[in-house]
Amino acid sequence: MVPMEEPITRFALEAPSGIIPIEAQCSHGKATEITFENVACFVELADVLVKVPEIGDVTVSVVYGGMWYCIVDAESVNIELIPSNGKTICRVGEMIKVACREQYPVKHPEIDYEGCDILVFCASPTPNSNAHAKNAVVMSNTELKWDDPQTWTGMIDRSPCGTGTSAVMALLHYKGKLAVGEAFVHEGILGTTFVGKIVKETNVKQKKAIVPTITGHAWITQHSRIVIHPTDPFQEGYQISDIW
Repeated sequence: MVPMEEPITRFALEAPSGIIPIEAQCSHGKATEITFENVACFVELADVLVKVPEIGDVTVSVVYGGMWYCIVDAESVNIELIPSNGKTICRVGEMIKVACREQYPVKHPEIDYEGCDILVFCASPTPNSNAHAKNAVVMSNTELKWDDPQTWTGMIDRSPCGTGTSAVMALLHYKGKLAVGEAFVHEGILGTTFVGKIVKETNVKQKKAIVPTITGHAWITQHSRIVIHPTDPFQEGYQISDIW
C-alpha cells in the first residue's frame, strides 16, 4: 500500500507498456481523483479498409494507446453504443478486430508487442452528457475461428477505458482535431467519463506521437477473503467454457 499524502499523493506503477506515473488528489482520507500519464501513443494506420466476413468492408484506424487498437466509427456499421446492444457490439467488434489483425498486422517499434488485439467503437456523445465523444471497447475472451460462429464474441470494458481514450486522442490529434492541452471528455457505454489531455508531443522512433494523461475516479466495491481448504480438489480454480 502507498501511504496517502494530502492533498496529492504521487507514485508509479509498472504496466506491460512501461512505468506509469500516478497522481492522486486526496481529501479527508479519500482519493477523489486519479490521473495517470500514459506512454507515448501514435497512429500506425489511418482510415484503411478491412474486409470482414459476413459484414463487408469496414474503414478502421490502427493506433497504439498503450495497447494496439483498431478504431471504428460505430455508425459506419449501424451500431448504437448502448448496453442493450452489448452482444452485437461484442460480436461485430471482435470480427472486425480479428480481420484487421490478419490483414494489417502491426508491431511496436520499440517493444516486442504485436497487434491489433483490442477494438474501440467511437460515436457521438449522449445528449447533455458534457462529453466530446462516446466509446465501447471490445476485448477478446476466446480465440475467434471463422468457421465457428459460436466464437464470434468478446466482452466490453464497462469504463471509458484509459488506453482506449489515449488511442482515440492520438487519432484525433493526428487528424488535427485535438490540440495539446485541450481537455477531451470521453464517455463509456454506461455513461461514466474519463478526462484526457495531451501534455506533449514526442516521437517513437520516426513516428510522431503524443503523451496523454487520463483522469477519473472510482469506488471500492468489495473486500474479499479467499479460503482454500487442503481437501478442496479445485484449489487452483477451474475453467468451463460457459460465458467465457
